[in-house]
Amino acid sequence: MKSMLITGGAGFIGSNFIHYVLGIDRGVRVVNLDALTYAACPENLGDLPDPGRHVFVHGDVCDQDLVLGLLLEYEIDTVVHFAAESHVDRSIHGPAPFVRTNILGTFSLLEAARTAWFEKGIGGGERTRFHHVSTDEVYGSLGPDDPAFVETTPYAPSSPYAASKASSDHLVRAYAHTYKLPAVITNCSNNYGPRQFPEKLIPLVILNAQEGRPLPVYGDGQQVRDWLYVEDHCEALWTVLDRGVPGETYNIGGGNQVANLTLIREICNLLDGVQPDGSGRPHSSLITFVADRPGHDRRYAMEINKIRSELGWKPRHTLADGLRKTVQWYLDHPGWVSAVRSRGDYKEWIAKNYASRKAATP
Repeated sequence: MKSMLITGGAGFIGSNFIHYVLGIDRGVRVVNLDALTYAACPENLGDLPDPGRHVFVHGDVCDQDLVLGLLLEYEIDTVVHFAAESHVDRSIHGPAPFVRTNILGTFSLLEAARTAWFEKGIGGGERTRFHHVSTDEVYGSLGPDDPAFVETTPYAPSSPYAASKASSDHLVRAYAHTYKLPAVITNCSNNYGPRQFPEKLIPLVILNAQEGRPLPVYGDGQQVRDWLYVEDHCEALWTVLDRGVPGETYNIGGGNQVANLTLIREICNLLDGVQPDGSGRPHSSLITFVADRPGHDRRYAMEINKIRSELGWKPRHTLADGLRKTVQWYLDHPGWVSAVRSRGDYKEWIAKNYASRKAATP
């Protein structure tokens, strides 16, 4: 890898991956294409390890001419595609942006890569790689005793977000099969860690608890997720880029299955220790049950035997370790939090999604 195009590199996982790549590889150049929509934070790129090897381009992944121009200008040999609308609740309120970015954006990238690498001969021929970053939500929901998702689990997406990501996965596989595009797909479980947009569950709970605000819990709070610390995800992505087989799919999970309510209580316990409430009340007293979202998947679980046995990767962080680091990061970065939360679109969304939710009995 000499020249890498990362889409969505101002977002949560993308920016963490750029930090990781610039820190681990002294030679690769990173071209970061991001449309700077609501969840993108330019502040995520303020302390890169080697900013001289980072080129930021403000643009839309759906702009195929722009994407092709970048592939040619910078002789891109590796594409890592993070750019996506990813918040399930937002997809329920308005699915159109998810169809556009997640499906049409992926199509735009695939077409540009096919043109640049096969017709223009850019990137070194067989040394190119298209890495599509996807989600475990494409597999649908599991029952309490169902086996974990494997790479061959049939797709059964439940939300507009999950359906749009499933569609993009199918496009990537079609290009790999039909055009022999050297593509790989990784499906990851729920990420958490530094730089996550604060409308997502873990940062929302941390910041609300810190300020004494209600901690909204959907339904009974027994929805189970497999939590993956973002740094572990970045290591897994790098491993797949380095040793993964074109045409293959690899599941990436954290091995940390826990119910949402249990997770929230663990965050509260951590905050009780590092930033106690002035009144002496535990932060868990802020937990407030609210109406569940439509079609809420009950359980996800990832089987990671393939990436572990074939590529030698496994997560390094337990949930306790990762949560402790995450809580401390948000407490240590009030400037970042203030900048992100001051934006009008963030305030409007929080009001829209939570203000009208009726209280619920667990």
